[in-house]
Amino acid sequence: MEHPIFNKIENSKKPDFGEVLSKSFELYKKTFSMGVTHSLISLVIMIPFLLIVYVPVLPGYIEMIQNAGDPYYQPSFFEDISPVMIVIWVLVIFIMSFLLQVLNFSVYGHFLKALKKIDLNTNDDIGGYFTIAKQHFGKIILISLATMGIALLATLACYFPIFYVMVPFQLVIPIFIFNQEMSVGDIIKAAFKLGNKYWLVLFGLIFISGMLSALGVIACYVGIIFTMFFSYVVSYYVYKDTVGFEHGEPEGEQTLFVK
Repeated sequence: MEHPIFNKIENSKKPDFGEVLSKSFELYKKTFSMGVTHSLISLVIMIPFLLIVYVPVLPGYIEMIQNAGDPYYQPSFFEDISPVMIVIWVLVIFIMSFLLQVLNFSVYGHFLKALKKIDLNTNDDIGGYFTIAKQHFGKIILISLATMGIALLATLACYFPIFYVMVPFQLVIPIFIFNQEMSVGDIIKAAFKLGNKYWLVLFGLIFISGMLSALGVIACYVGIIFTMFFSYVVSYYVYKDTVGFEHGEPEGEQTLFVK
């Protein structure tokens, strides 16, 4: 049996561009401190990844900087590293990147659930920042692999299709967070179905919210902490105004069905 979300998407109404942005700004102001907290947590969990990526090669970069003015300088640091160590380093980075993605997925999933709780004034138990990662670690990995594969194919197809798939990709997180019982295939399928139906207006919302979320870069990059979560507020309202919520049903259980 097909998941009920597909019928909801089929019967959904077109999101109003101005209304979504207006409501997003209002909820952004209400949840500002909470959004900053989620942004800080997301940035903190990146620190171990950055250390693993850059610390091993830092001596080599320092050596190159120190000898930048020497025309006879021959880099030696990278030549002394064995191929085995390079392979291990690349594998560790690959694994860490997926772990980082799972944790960030969980943090912003928690933020979306908190947005619903505040917006609808419900008593839902939204769990902790990493509850979603604990409960659905394997599923998030599969979603990440699926989106990465699609993005790779889109990139190989002369880059232009990447603009097409970026809209469904933006819908993957809210669809999963509010329908956690769905299979990975259905999540991706639903994201593309909703994205295809309202691609132009959704692309406009993603573009504008992305620009606004990046405004913090102007303030010496530190300001990104205060703006980066705005795009998730927009994603929340896109989901709410199209798929919607069924009142009184807990997270992840509002669309249970029997196959």
